[in-house]
Amino acid sequence: MNPEKALVWFRRDLRDHDHAALSAALSNAGQVYCAFVFDTDILDALPSRQDRRVHFIRESLAELDTALRARGGGLIVRLGRAGEVIPGLARELGVASVYANRDYEPAAKTRDIAVAESLRAQGIAFHTRKDQAIFDGDEVLTQAGKPFSVFTPYKNAWLKRLTATDTAEWQCQGAFAPGPAEGIPPLEQIGFMPTDLDTIGIQPGMSGARALWDAFRAGRLARYAALRDYPAIKGVSYLSVHLRFGTISIRELARAALADESHAWLNELIWRDFYFMILDHFPRVVGHAFKPEYDAIRWAERPDWLAAWQQGRTGYPLVDAAMRQLNYSGWMHNRLRMVVASFLTKDLGLDWRLGERYFADQLNDFDLSANNGGWQWASSSGCDAQPYFRIFNPITQSEKFDPDGKFIRRYVPELAAVPNKYIHAPWLMGRLEQEAIGVVIGRDYPGPIVDHTQAREETLARYAVVKKTG
Repeated sequence: MNPEKALVWFRRDLRDHDHAALSAALSNAGQVYCAFVFDTDILDALPSRQDRRVHFIRESLAELDTALRARGGGLIVRLGRAGEVIPGLARELGVASVYANRDYEPAAKTRDIAVAESLRAQGIAFHTRKDQAIFDGDEVLTQAGKPFSVFTPYKNAWLKRLTATDTAEWQCQGAFAPGPAEGIPPLEQIGFMPTDLDTIGIQPGMSGARALWDAFRAGRLARYAALRDYPAIKGVSYLSVHLRFGTISIRELARAALADESHAWLNELIWRDFYFMILDHFPRVVGHAFKPEYDAIRWAERPDWLAAWQQGRTGYPLVDAAMRQLNYSGWMHNRLRMVVASFLTKDLGLDWRLGERYFADQLNDFDLSANNGGWQWASSSGCDAQPYFRIFNPITQSEKFDPDGKFIRRYVPELAAVPNKYIHAPWLMGRLEQEAIGVVIGRDYPGPIVDHTQAREETLARYAVVKKTG
């Protein structure tokens, strides 16, 4: 039996199965400790001490701890700067190695390099494994050996490279070191307050992920392509927060998509890998356009328009309903993420980074790679982005994807009495009709803060600098 001890550092992989780093540690060490650090470098940057994501993590850790204790282990939880806590904990436990799953965010990569150096100075090895992506690093490159910048060729290369091994489950069998006597600290102990996860229907942990996944695969996966664009229909998986924090394995989802031949669902998983790859290879996208010439765009400076967009008071019902869904629940339907991002950048002419930052604060499933990729796609500044001259019309998007106004009426209840004929553009109602139904535009609901046709012309003029540079 191998007498060496190892430490597994959990980060965004809060499960005890199909876990690459845990599998490697259990295979290579005689005794494995498990730990999670509430990293103050991350926590101190959050906008509020009442954050659903921290609450979700804490509850998921409690479930993970229970699962590990049933296997003879347990979870060590610390609060502090992870870059300092992990080397200190490794020394305290007397382990020979530390295992963790790779992270692709620039700050995380910098932290991991520092941790590896600190551990090395103590004679402790630091091993990282691929876990949150199917492919990472240089596994999928162009024929010239370069990272892809266009999705479809990347997808084709991704699919060509894929084998059953890439989606196989990592077995997590071996000997765990006993966990600490104390359990997971309450939120208050780490400086946070409980949130409304129960109210908005989010069940954290592996059990929450399993319930959503089982329901989606049994009833909706086969219809995903047909239903995914309609926010009033329960057509998507709602698994994004669980993927973000790793309470379910990406390999299990990919295996199911392949087995069920759900190409549309698999496509979304490949987009996720694509954006990880972009962030990993091109860290400049944090704060800058992927296409450098787009940094020359001069955006409008209208704090009042930004506030109206954030509050769901733009006068465009679908945009407002989507923003109110985000503000209420911390989640937004993917089709609507594209609609509101296009509206901010191409109707209001505001910098995409303002929207990216607001989403980063509000989204339960905030993931830097996907959030940045999505915003740069909408603003046409990113890789394989929508061309700048293709501009979503918020009215036709509303008519197409919420034809009966069901979603709008749920989140903009002041428009409940508006007939279907006008629900997508209520300002087109005559004054007498507005008064008859008790919905007066400008009094009960705002008129449109910009005219879409005029805004479109201004956007084309604003983006002309890109054409000149090109």
